[in-house]
Amino acid sequence: MAMCGRYATTRSAADLSALFEAYDDTVGALAPDYNVAPTDPAPIVRMSQSAGGRVLTAARWGLVPPWAKDAKGAARMINARAETVASSSAYSSSFAKRRCLVPIDGWYEWVRRPDGRKQAYFMTPAHGSVLALAGIWAPWSDRLTYSVVTTAAIGDLALVHDRMPLLLPWQRWAAWLESEAEPEALLAAPSDEFLAELEIRPVGPAVGDVRNDGPDLVRRAPETVPLPARRMSRSN
Repeated sequence: MAMCGRYATTRSAADLSALFEAYDDTVGALAPDYNVAPTDPAPIVRMSQSAGGRVLTAARWGLVPPWAKDAKGAARMINARAETVASSSAYSSSFAKRRCLVPIDGWYEWVRRPDGRKQAYFMTPAHGSVLALAGIWAPWSDRLTYSVVTTAAIGDLALVHDRMPLLLPWQRWAAWLESEAEPEALLAAPSDEFLAELEIRPVGPAVGDVRNDGPDLVRRAPETVPLPARRMSRSN
């Protein structure tokens, strides 16, 4: 499974437009989705010159560069590595000019257990707030497409996967969307204090099937083999 390859975003367009102070341009295209998968439509927040500010838009997950002849590679371009996003031929133009926020409830990862099966986890704020992931977008044909920027996992998140999405606290939203700061500043990892508010929640195997949806996917489930030395989870 790619990292980050599955997530949940269930807030209404009205709630997201209010939270991000963005004009709602989704025209009814959004619905709660507890199992967003590559090439699915999902909300992003971007800057729009015509709107004169932030816009909440439905876009397709899996960036397609404007010069691409077709969208066949979109499912392989759901993530852009922070280490190369500013220099990659596929991503650098979007990183320089078309950065976005990707609002989510949390994201899923899988850890292989000693018996060979996988335990699914849902990484989500313990207090139930919305997370904003660093993203980049590009127009292609008649749609907008996007990728999630990922970075090296920190702290307890590294017990689940060696990569994590680049999480942006609200104080960094404006800079990510509008700033011309150096890439190192824009791509800095979140603080330990911010990460400490995340819960690593074991969930059931149903999320592994992209056809499944609904709130049951994010409910806590028995953890057959606990992760070692866990400190981050606040909800047991």
